[in-house]
Amino acid sequence: MRCKARAGWRGLGGQLTALAAIGAVMALTGGPAAAIDVKLTMDEAKKALAAGREPMEKADTQEDVKKIMQHASVATRVGSDPEKDPCGASAILRTKRFWLESFGRKEAAETKKQKKDVRMPDEKIQKYLDMPNLEVEVQLCGDDEYFAEGAQVAFQQGSKTIKPMDVSPADKGRKNEGQGPAYRSRFTARFAYDSFDPNAKTKVQIYFPDGKMSEFEADFSKVK
Repeated sequence: MRCKARAGWRGLGGQLTALAAIGAVMALTGGPAAAIDVKLTMDEAKKALAAGREPMEKADTQEDVKKIMQHASVATRVGSDPEKDPCGASAILRTKRFWLESFGRKEAAETKKQKKDVRMPDEKIQKYLDMPNLEVEVQLCGDDEYFAEGAQVAFQQGSKTIKPMDVSPADKGRKNEGQGPAYRSRFTARFAYDSFDPNAKTKVQIYFPDGKMSEFEADFSKVK
């Protein structure tokens, strides 16, 4: 079953559409990491929303917002650090906390815009608590615009290889302004939470149609 979490929720109407596009690639943790949380209570979910909302409520300038987003983008990333290795393979893990905290930031933005408290309804929160899949956005570089077309990804945990429920087509490569390969691309895969160990050290393996394979280490115990 393909998770369509980035659709947002109707309760806030079309005003959140643009914000959802931004928030979908960002996350901000509210405390020390202690492994991917597969099961969250409603109370924990509301704390996650608050953890995303609070720094945005305090942001006074666009520069403040930019810093919050930059910090958030690191929270659930595994693999290469883009600041140190712009073309190293990496991935953003869109966990349940990821989605809740990103919506918390949108709550704060809409509250400022509408000048009244905007909150996600409990029934919509429950939708994210019940999500069965972890969404993984893989980011990588290559030598031509279509280098990532047909790429696949899997988790390796010990002797076990975990394949995703489904994989979205890769984006057409965008020109890479930095050093290294000429193009950057990304694609998204969804892994069933019950198919892998959310506490384990893992190898993320990327397979290309030409037979080449790239991999990097990912310590899931450090991601919430």
